[in-house]
Amino acid sequence: MSLVSTKNLHYKIGDRQILHDINFMIEPNQITTIIGPNGAGKSSLVNIVIGLNTQFDGELQRKQNLTIGYLPQNSKINPLMPITVKRLMSLTRKVADKELTEALEKTGAASLLNLQVKDLSGGETQRVMLARTLLGNPDLLVLDEPTAGVDVTGEVQMYDLISQIRDETGCAILMVSHDLHLVMSKTDQVLCLNKHLCCSGKPESVSKHPEYLALFGGKTESIAVYTHHHDHVHDLDGGCDSCVHNKNSPS
Repeated sequence: MSLVSTKNLHYKIGDRQILHDINFMIEPNQITTIIGPNGAGKSSLVNIVIGLNTQFDGELQRKQNLTIGYLPQNSKINPLMPITVKRLMSLTRKVADKELTEALEKTGAASLLNLQVKDLSGGETQRVMLARTLLGNPDLLVLDEPTAGVDVTGEVQMYDLISQIRDETGCAILMVSHDLHLVMSKTDQVLCLNKHLCCSGKPESVSKHPEYLALFGGKTESIAVYTHHHDHVHDLDGGCDSCVHNKNSPS
């Protein structure tokens, strides 16, 4: 059974059409990535899926008792607020130390437990926030631009981590991304959005679709499915003291 499905979904603000005739399904253990230009309605669609926006027309069905972990776009903490990672993780509900530690371990951030959030790097902050979405073992993770504030090396590591979390936990993931060349190889289903679904399906088929090519200019470097191979381990912020990189190869 699908975790989420939409049928003829429409959303307007006044006379301005934000989303038009959106139809898709999110299946268990599937990574779905929404791509599209600025103003395409990506965050609006996410808000509808997670229930923050109910002012739409059409059908939205969620699996009964569906649990969702949500990482919003640009989830920043006030740098003047004295709060540790441990306290941040348990702000909205009581969390057992074991559950908290296990969530941080899944994102490689367990060593940050007692640090002040204001002292974390961008990559460390995103790993902590990702760990926070794992609390309660959700059926679906919804990640709106999960690599915001992370450099390109850290982005690759974050997408690898997201894929690994899906494999280990069996949850489904709905992700918004601008990183077309990085995210394609980590995705089962792509939704190419520009107020309507221009095209959707497997990354390989979407990357050859005429509407996709028209939307993103048909540039080879933008549509290549990216694969990344390495024989080293990065730290939380993407750094590495002695790395031997293989060449990144679009395929």
